[in-house]
Amino acid sequence: MVLSGDGMIGAVADVLREIPGAVLGVLPGGRGNDLARVLAISQDPLQACTTIAQGVPRAMDVGEVNGRAFVGIASVGFDSDANRIANEAPSWLGNLVYVYGALRALIAWRPAQFEIELDPPGERVDVTAYTIGACNSRAYGGGMRAAPEALLDDGLLDVVVLESVSKVAFVTKILPKVFSGKHMQEPGVRVWRAREISISADRPFAMYADGDPIGELPVRVRALTGAVQVLVPVGVAAGAAFGHEES
Repeated sequence: MVLSGDGMIGAVADVLREIPGAVLGVLPGGRGNDLARVLAISQDPLQACTTIAQGVPRAMDVGEVNGRAFVGIASVGFDSDANRIANEAPSWLGNLVYVYGALRALIAWRPAQFEIELDPPGERVDVTAYTIGACNSRAYGGGMRAAPEALLDDGLLDVVVLESVSKVAFVTKILPKVFSGKHMQEPGVRVWRAREISISADRPFAMYADGDPIGELPVRVRALTGAVQVLVPVGVAAGAAFGHEES
């Protein structure tokens, strides 16, 4: 059982994936709590404990960067700056810290040139972009639905790329819509699915996953199918976070 935010949950999942029969129990205790949100685990501590006591285990994928596991979304580029600023921000901002980080990062941001290799389909993409996200789960940043179609049990990463847009368009069209997932309909947002991706850029970046730095570019990210058993509320075992119903 982990009473924490996604960063610590990812660290515990990294250990549990090596322990046969281990089951992860999640109690929201961070600022974002995005994995709990995706799994429909209540933000109320007492109700969340019901999931620990009565929940059902479900096989969940994790992502991996340079040998370290994460449970949610690993991203790089603009998100690198936004995460760093958010992690340094005062705690009283709560989950608004991620919006604060994004707006602060935008002031000095200049788009970067990225090269992405996707396997499958063995495709290479060169793109000028804000952010590259390798998404095991749907949400990050305190409820931002960056990858609204991502599934926790498909063995794939949703690779979401926000290409270069004006700063005005980012503030007025992308950022407000990311909480509902409607940003995916905007020009410049592209999505692939792959088991593994490699990412490099024309300048140094730290990749962040579950809110914490996890590696320096270039990196290789992969999905590990069913790596961890996680307790989910009854009725969510075949819910929207997963693509396959349990037999």
